Amino acid sequence: MSDVMLRTDALAKTFTLHLQGGVRIPVLSGVGLVVHAGECVVLSGPSGVGKSTLMRSLYGNYRTEIGHILVRHHGEMVDLAGADPRTVLAVRHETLGYVSQFLRVVPRVPALDVVAEVLIGRGSSQEDARRVATELLLRLNIPRRLHSLPPATFSGGEQQRVNLARGFVGNHPVLLVDEPTASLDAVNRAVVVAMINEAKARGTAIVAICHDAEVRDAIADRPFELTPLQDAA
Repeated sequence: MSDVMLRTDALAKTFTLHLQGGVRIPVLSGVGLVVHAGECVVLSGPSGVGKSTLMRSLYGNYRTEIGHILVRHHGEMVDLAGADPRTVLAVRHETLGYVSQFLRVVPRVPALDVVAEVLIGRGSSQEDARRVATELLLRLNIPRRLHSLPPATFSGGEQQRVNLARGFVGNHPVLLVDEPTASLDAVNRAVVVAMINEAKARGTAIVAICHDAEVRDAIADRPFELTPLQDAA
């Protein structure tokens, strides 16, 4: 279908424990995920089933042995599973966003510039990028007095909100979101839920991991169940 933004075909991932005699542990097998524009699919299944592994594979952090990861980029389906690093970076830059659980940024860079950097990298002026970044940080209840400070000095919840601002500021057509509200209070959880639903309304395809049942029910269009391979054996 033309509105499919992300699809995996027969995706498999195995980890090799080189320090334990090369023991191979299969984590994913035969994963067939389809995500359409404007929907949020929440990965479900017990702890250790491979949700984070699938998320990192979708973003290209993990290379998969078998299968395809197809992302609609500039109107064409690009297979990240076999793409060269330059193509992966181009897809991430323009099409595929990722909000991880933890903020990883260059030390001593102010929070405002951490967020604005995404837009500046796309050609926005520093003034425009900082204006948009400021609006988003304020919406996520990061006060102006913190905007000029590096996020390393922030609390865990503040860092997560900076991370969310950085992930959402680019308006990527496909967005991967890993535990977006894990460190947030009720007020900020509600803000994030609203941001996710607004992104869906704009046509963003979202894959999420979310253990908060209330948040999950508020954002999910459908679950995607992962089954432990040991149970399937």
